[in-house]
Amino acid sequence: MDCCCSCWAVYGILGLILAWIGSKILGAFPPSKMPHIPKDTYWGPGEPSNVDKTIKPFKIQFSKEMISDLIGRLKNTRNSESYENTQFQYGFNSKALKNVIEVWTEKYDFAERENYLNQFPQFKTNIQGLDIHFIHVKPIVEDGVKVLPLLILHGWPGSVREFYKVIPMLTKHKNGDNLAFEIIAPSLPGFGFSQGASKAGLGAVQIAVVMANLMERLGHKKYYVQGGDWGSIIGSHLTTMYGNNVLGYHSNMPIITSLLSTIKMVIGSVYPSLFVGKQFKNRVYPMKSYISTLIRESGYLHMNATKPDTIGVGLNDSPAGLAAFLLEKFANDSSKADGGLTDKFTYMELIDNVMMYWVSKSATTAARIYAESFNKAHSSLGLDSIPTNVPMAAARFPREIGFSTKWQLSEKYKNIIQVSDLPKGGHFAALEEPELLADDIRSAMIKFEYYYMI
Repeated sequence: MDCCCSCWAVYGILGLILAWIGSKILGAFPPSKMPHIPKDTYWGPGEPSNVDKTIKPFKIQFSKEMISDLIGRLKNTRNSESYENTQFQYGFNSKALKNVIEVWTEKYDFAERENYLNQFPQFKTNIQGLDIHFIHVKPIVEDGVKVLPLLILHGWPGSVREFYKVIPMLTKHKNGDNLAFEIIAPSLPGFGFSQGASKAGLGAVQIAVVMANLMERLGHKKYYVQGGDWGSIIGSHLTTMYGNNVLGYHSNMPIITSLLSTIKMVIGSVYPSLFVGKQFKNRVYPMKSYISTLIRESGYLHMNATKPDTIGVGLNDSPAGLAAFLLEKFANDSSKADGGLTDKFTYMELIDNVMMYWVSKSATTAARIYAESFNKAHSSLGLDSIPTNVPMAAARFPREIGFSTKWQLSEKYKNIIQVSDLPKGGHFAALEEPELLADDIRSAMIKFEYYYMI
């Protein structure tokens, strides 16, 4: 027992020494300089000419022709049978897919869902050659209630549909805080009803520029940003590049993967308490299990990042294939017959999200965000290594795909105002636990506002 304790003590000291050396070595190199990212790069078809910059109302429409074609394709689905006595271990289970198709063809009221999806004011405007779709909800408030502009950003395989529960929560003020939010929720370029780029190179950094231009178009020189998944990455880039415009940044996927943070995590595998508290140990260690989970669950990422146009052919042609590919990421328990899909979500919510891709034919253009962001040209911009002083808040949900400690996050975010560890919820927090997310956003914004007062 004493020998074991002595070994751990040695490992701990060694870990501290390596961490110190690593920080000194990396500290010898100054952070990357802010790259020059033009704000007027044209991503539309052909050459720019007389671009209409007006803001026009928009409504989602399910045409009779689209519905008829969709139902026909669903009824003619050639579904492969899963192994006997398996659930989601090999991917989307065939029986679960049959349930989705049955609901989609027999219970999904297209007229009712169209009305539901159009409940918030929606618009389109052309930014850098792309027609960008966005939800824009201005709250109606009493005198004395301060309205804060909040840009909220989704990711893949989500859409603005994720925010339909939190928008009403955020556009109303709660007794005692006297704050409400003007919500701007855009579909990312290439997602849903936002036009995809006609030219290569539109990655997360460049999308952040598009979002900054959108907020400027709407008259907001100062605003707050919230995001998860790709929205978190884009939000981080916005915060880094436009620190004079972004007042505060809230992320429900607060992950940093810098070299130093990785060194810390590896050292922590020898002595976990050096890196992370006991209550979060199983989120990262043992590293073999952590890494194997990431590998097992990231096959889609490699496909999207290398051959998005190949996988896109099948997804744009088969609604069942699209549903399986997208909704498999919403499943949270591979030991259940439906993958745990209905533990947190309804079929209507899930199919609504798939419809955002199907109606707009955006499976390929949405997947390209991976190929355009996971490449040398994009990573060489070095934005992840540039620190920011913009106030930041991190909401860590227990079933998120990754975990970063405050120790790691502080390398990038020098002004962390709030770190919350929520009791439940996962990657799609806005759909899974809208009240928890909305309350955490509100809590962070109150602290951001107070920060500027003192």
